[in-house]
Amino acid sequence: MLWIELILFLAIIIIGARLGGIAMGTMAGIGLVIFIFIFKLPVGSPPIIVLGMILAVITALSTMESAGGLDFLVGVAEKIMRKRPQNITFVAPLVTYILVLASGTQHVIYALLPVIAEISRKSGIRPERPIAMTDIAAMQGLVASPISAATVAMIGILSVKGVGLPQMMMVIIPSTILAVIIGSFTVFRKGKELADDPIYQQRLKEGKIVALESAKELDKKTLRNAKGSTFMFFFAIIMVVVLGIFPDLRPTFEWMVDGEMTEGQIGMGPAIMIIMLAIGGFIMIVFKADPAKAVGGSVMKSGIVALISILGIAWLGSSFFEGNRILIVDSISQAIEGYQWVFGFGLFALSIMLFSQAATVVTLMPVGLALGLDAELLIALYPAVNGFFVLPTYGTILAAISFDQTGTTKIGDKLVNHSFMLPGLVTTFSAVAIALMITYLT
Repeated sequence: MLWIELILFLAIIIIGARLGGIAMGTMAGIGLVIFIFIFKLPVGSPPIIVLGMILAVITALSTMESAGGLDFLVGVAEKIMRKRPQNITFVAPLVTYILVLASGTQHVIYALLPVIAEISRKSGIRPERPIAMTDIAAMQGLVASPISAATVAMIGILSVKGVGLPQMMMVIIPSTILAVIIGSFTVFRKGKELADDPIYQQRLKEGKIVALESAKELDKKTLRNAKGSTFMFFFAIIMVVVLGIFPDLRPTFEWMVDGEMTEGQIGMGPAIMIIMLAIGGFIMIVFKADPAKAVGGSVMKSGIVALISILGIAWLGSSFFEGNRILIVDSISQAIEGYQWVFGFGLFALSIMLFSQAATVVTLMPVGLALGLDAELLIALYPAVNGFFVLPTYGTILAAISFDQTGTTKIGDKLVNHSFMLPGLVTTFSAVAIALMITYLT
């Protein structure tokens, strides 16, 4: 029965990924009906705290976007890249990494990609190099971000082991940023120069390449709100980090249990939710963020899609795991016996199917804990959840290909021989290797 359930589980993931959008979550709902009502598996449980933290962070990000904060950040990034166009292959991925790390969302990349393509073309640099690496850098920046959905999920799962945000960031930030630099070297001389590229020359002759218009300057009032909302959101990030470093700052409280007063302390999950919701409120009051615009923005829309997907897949995975806990734990335990780092390949493979770092985390990281893997090892293997570049069907990858008017960024004739494979493999495996070294040498 295990194999039938596993095949069904994988089939639902594949169908959901192909349909896209919220289909991952709704297809998982069909799987839950089969698992629970027909196969009589345990109900399992959705990751309520994780979902709550993700929703709160998305709410704060959406208000910042509504106030113009994301546009302001993209404008700053564009100015930095235009100052050193000859180094765009290194500058663009690093700027994108920092921007995604700070904002907690990969969606800023959609505004950066056409700028990177244009700067590259005008500088005579093959756009495929910085564009492909920028897409990979955004994935690494997301797992390094203290307020991304994936990191929030990791904190929620590893909190039972006493792991806090600072411990994670001390490993993940240096390992991923070094990996981005290493990955940039792999594409530095990739492909023909634009002057020698026949596809680009043909497109140029046919007039298929259109110059990009410069970004419009924000008026004084809009700029003030955009800057203010950005700084306030960063203040929220700092507060979260400080509360993680100094847990004594989190308030304690008393409540009655069985007729006796019991003292407790607010956990990091509720603390993050409270801070992010409050910051969203302050941005609306002080910097005039439009609530309707926040709900209709790209961050909120994509965030809701992520929430539905994580709700469904995590719940389906929980039901499948609880129904087969002993067999799964024993099988994986034997497979990785003496080589616990092999668990990272499982994370990498699952992320290819799920197209989501957060969904991969909430699906497989609890299995790692059940296997008795050290929290330090799971942190070091965390960057392995960035494997969804392998199949060039993810939104940011398709956008990168479409924004490169020169035709140098492409999907190969064998599907997997695309522009993102080499930098993706090198960067992801470098991040894990460096994280392992940091973990076990410090």
